[in-house]
Amino acid sequence: MKTDLKREKQELRKQIKKKISELSIAYCKSADEKISKHALTLPEYENAKVVFCYVGTKDEINTTPMLQEILKSGRKLGVPKCISKGVMKVYAITSLDDLEEGAYGIMEPKGYCEEIPPQKIDLAFVPCVTCNKKGDRLGYGGGFYDRYLSQTDAWRVILCREKILLSEIPTEGHDLMMDVVVSEREIVRYQTEN
Repeated sequence: MKTDLKREKQELRKQIKKKISELSIAYCKSADEKISKHALTLPEYENAKVVFCYVGTKDEINTTPMLQEILKSGRKLGVPKCISKGVMKVYAITSLDDLEEGAYGIMEPKGYCEEIPPQKIDLAFVPCVTCNKKGDRLGYGGGFYDRYLSQTDAWRVILCREKILLSEIPTEGHDLMMDVVVSEREIVRYQTEN
């Protein structure tokens, strides 16, 4: 059963990645701008002192404007860094110049950046291959985010373009639910308490 679910997730990742590659540049740019605006109007963001945000890759939401806005706001900004297989840590950056290309070609904090303990994070903006409006997330299969986010009580906000949202996502026991789903069209809250 577990092998079947793993295979189903891998197949779904392939299908969604193909779908992403077929999205127009204009749609992605427009959607990403709206997603960023929605995300930064959340009351959870307004109340957060320490914010975790990933640096989007070419297939993900362009989070650069969000990162710049978070830095400008005076909040502490933490960016993830892959340390070893399935292990990720979050480090504070004070400028986008604190980033360099790291594992998997992903921009991550340079070696001199200070680690932020998971318990200090108030809000986490989380990437996905796809998700649904119930807060189920399909990640990339490495388990980095599920392992890391299980150590924090931060609000988990997933960013996803409407055209790749699904109604059902295969999940396993270790897959964490997200609290809020942000697309260009809407903000959906799934869990009422954190």
